[in-house]
Amino acid sequence: MVSVLPVTARRRLLGLLAAAACVVPLTAVPAAAAGAMPPPVRPEDRGDHLTVVVRHAGAGRDGRYEVYCHPEAGRHPDVAGACRTLDAHTRWGRDPFAPVAPGTVCTMVHGGPATARITGTWAGRPVDASYDRGDGCRIARWDRMVPLLPRIDGPAQAGPVTGDG
Repeated sequence: MVSVLPVTARRRLLGLLAAAACVVPLTAVPAAAAGAMPPPVRPEDRGDHLTVVVRHAGAGRDGRYEVYCHPEAGRHPDVAGACRTLDAHTRWGRDPFAPVAPGTVCTMVHGGPATARITGTWAGRPVDASYDRGDGCRIARWDRMVPLLPRIDGPAQAGPVTGDG
């Protein structure tokens, strides 16, 4: 097929056709959807919401706590401190709630019977993490989350020595 239009007219026509092709999808949106606004964000819909359940940590520490961050809210003794701690330990590609890696060499101390479970959503990801103070690594993991988890003071207890020595 041979074109009868001069080169400049062909370019102008192609430009107009390209512009029209960009506008067509916008005009194809139904009128009801075009004016639709997302629903307002309710406090229970916020992404950074954690429930912390602490047991065997002692009077004044045991209980169920709710923490919302960004903005801060909830029923927790130190919501602002908990959110700061969580933000400080949140890094791209790392799970701030990750358990101690298998095979990690840890000191054989026992930090008491305290346990905690953290569930909810943090940084858009589901959270279901358990904490205890059964050895030096797990004590350090717990302590990194203070004040989200309660501070447990007091001497650690030496655990049983295992092996040949």
